[in-house]
Amino acid sequence: MMNRDLYTRLKAYGSSDFYGFHMPGHKRQMLYPFDNPMGIDITEIDGFDNLHHAEGILMEAQGRAAALYGSSETHFLVNGSTAGLLSAIAGCTTRGGKIIMARNCHKAVYHAAFLNELEVIYWMPQMDTVNGINCGLPVDNLKKLLEKNPETQAIVMTSPTYDGVVSNVDKVVEIVHKCGIPLIVDEAHGAHFGFDPRFPGSSVGKGADVVIHSLHKTLPSMTQTALIHLNGDLADREKIRRYLSIYQTSSPSYVLMSSIDSCIGLLNERKEELFDSFCQKLTAVRDQLGQMEKLRLFTREDAIKREGVALDPSKLLITTRGTNLNGKELSGLLREKYHLEMEMETPGYVLALTSIADTEEGFQRLTQALIEIDGQSAVIVEDSQTGNTDTGAGASLKGNETVMSIWQADQHRKKSVPLGESSGLVSGEFVYQYPPGIPLIAPGEVINGEILEQIRLAKAQGINVQGMKDYTAESIEILDDIRR
Repeated sequence: MMNRDLYTRLKAYGSSDFYGFHMPGHKRQMLYPFDNPMGIDITEIDGFDNLHHAEGILMEAQGRAAALYGSSETHFLVNGSTAGLLSAIAGCTTRGGKIIMARNCHKAVYHAAFLNELEVIYWMPQMDTVNGINCGLPVDNLKKLLEKNPETQAIVMTSPTYDGVVSNVDKVVEIVHKCGIPLIVDEAHGAHFGFDPRFPGSSVGKGADVVIHSLHKTLPSMTQTALIHLNGDLADREKIRRYLSIYQTSSPSYVLMSSIDSCIGLLNERKEELFDSFCQKLTAVRDQLGQMEKLRLFTREDAIKREGVALDPSKLLITTRGTNLNGKELSGLLREKYHLEMEMETPGYVLALTSIADTEEGFQRLTQALIEIDGQSAVIVEDSQTGNTDTGAGASLKGNETVMSIWQADQHRKKSVPLGESSGLVSGEFVYQYPPGIPLIAPGEVINGEILEQIRLAKAQGINVQGMKDYTAESIEILDDIRR
């Protein structure tokens, strides 16, 4: 008999009663006709154009996407937002150049800095240290960074964050364009922005030069599907296009590209109807979850206290701060007892990712489960001085001491040491919790006690710690003979 363990497990999971509050945004729902994928899986045959030299049907499809989002030029990405970020950064810089990037960027941005041997200046986000949530990027800090680094070639920022916090992109555009510098916005988690006034506006409409959207994260499109939008004349579009042909496969999937085009078609035809229904469901869910007495829903008011301009209402963050639960335990309860799978769990909260494809039944199951858990006597609200003080992903993003660039650290001789004995040494590899994939420490940065404590807490609570050669996260590669 043919061994198809992965397919068999996927099929079984797909037909189970597990409900996913995670990506992909289609939520295993068919919002548009999509038949047997094998039947439409082709290569670049006559009449079907070529993604890397689009002149026909793919050029027209990309034009429809550009018209929907209001961009000058849009390209399909079938290697996810990662390919877009790598291409955008390579296209806007020269090898060995300098960029200013938000410290809470996705690891793909760090990889771009490594591949292009860039000098990186970090722009630190505000932090909600109570819950361990990355908030907005302070605009005044960017001004100071630009004054000190006038030779900067590009600015890279993430907005919204994984948790849905939106920064002041309008103001950032104004500042960087006065300096003649292109702005790259990783808006992977905001592909649904700009289609309804109850959501934040898209960075495309705010004048950003390059914007990357992951359709598969928050819209009904298949995994790996994304878009890159190009605007204005500050970004070198020709160079970005060339890098897109390098970082994307030479055999792009027509199944994935047809999913992108179908998603764009769905939005063109039904966005008002779909977003109105979605917003009504979200409002009801947020109203109900706002009544919890022990667990707590993170709100826009929480975000804007620390430089957050807005909060994406589709991201439901349930914090466990002040209770005897942590995020891992809450996620486990939702999974095991209620068959609800969250997008992310951290020591301090869980994240439920929602989209226009979520059903009324799914939302009801989530709210009923959380309200039931909140009401259980086993969930105790502890004294604020002694309760759960563990913070979540990104809590140590306060500016690590940098000894050398990422690419220089990669070239340096390394050795492995026990993680617990690495304080004061210089990391030779990335360490991050995944999701969200934001490095707690990057190669070339000094390991300190705060980072080690965060890693210890994450491991103790079963949170995924990745990036190290040692999958057990017991040892770490450090730069030999370098200590601070």
